Amino acid sequence: MPDFETLTLEQVQPHILRVTMNRLPFANAMNTQMGLDLMHCFEDIALDPKDTRCIVLTGAGEKAFCAGGDLKERNGMTDEQWQRQHLIFERMVRALMACPTPIVAAVNGAAYAGGCEIALCADFIYAADHARFALTEVTLGIMPGAGATQNLTRAVGERRAKEIILSGLPFGVQQASEWGLVNKVVPGADLQKEALAIAARIAGNAPISVRQAKQAISRGVNMSVWDGLAFEVEAYNRMVPTEDRREGIRSFNEKRPPKFTGR
Repeated sequence: MPDFETLTLEQVQPHILRVTMNRLPFANAMNTQMGLDLMHCFEDIALDPKDTRCIVLTGAGEKAFCAGGDLKERNGMTDEQWQRQHLIFERMVRALMACPTPIVAAVNGAAYAGGCEIALCADFIYAADHARFALTEVTLGIMPGAGATQNLTRAVGERRAKEIILSGLPFGVQQASEWGLVNKVVPGADLQKEALAIAARIAGNAPISVRQAKQAISRGVNMSVWDGLAFEVEAYNRMVPTEDRREGIRSFNEKRPPKFTGR
């Protein structure tokens, strides 16, 4: 398992990888190195997932998932340096969103600005009951540029996304849940257990089926319903000749748990 300066990677259960953003003294704020580390981590997983079938993405400690961009590092940057750094963040977002392996964000505290955008790149979010969210970029003379204008809008709808982004106001986890941003709210002490439980459920399913279903949802939401249906059928047909499909039917008829191999 590769080493990253700002990330901790742990194979916490069979087929489950936990990726922890780990800049604890800085509230896990995202500096250039973290952008590079996340980009390389998720590009590597896309190229070769090995036996990983689900990823839990979280932050170190109990106070912050990720406090956003490291503004101390950004202080005094020239326009050119700022844009070069942002190119890294853009590639990071694409690596997260394009990862074929399902990603569950376990938001363990504040997810502000770029931190909120990282959480939005996951397939869905479980959050501690003390978590808070905000997209504060317009209060700093910029705007969300790591996917929030697209991912937040798809999660909560256009009008709510405009309210959140244009005001820059923070909001609590209950609001995030009511608005459709967060799937499940749990006590902070139970967050990792709950995130790992749903990850284990996903990892126990047929991995080709999970990846194809994820792709059909992610791609299809941006298509007309008719194009989405056609894409769904193509994704479905990929599974018909697999050993996992045959094993699934055999195990059902033999009244035993399936043993999926990803083939």
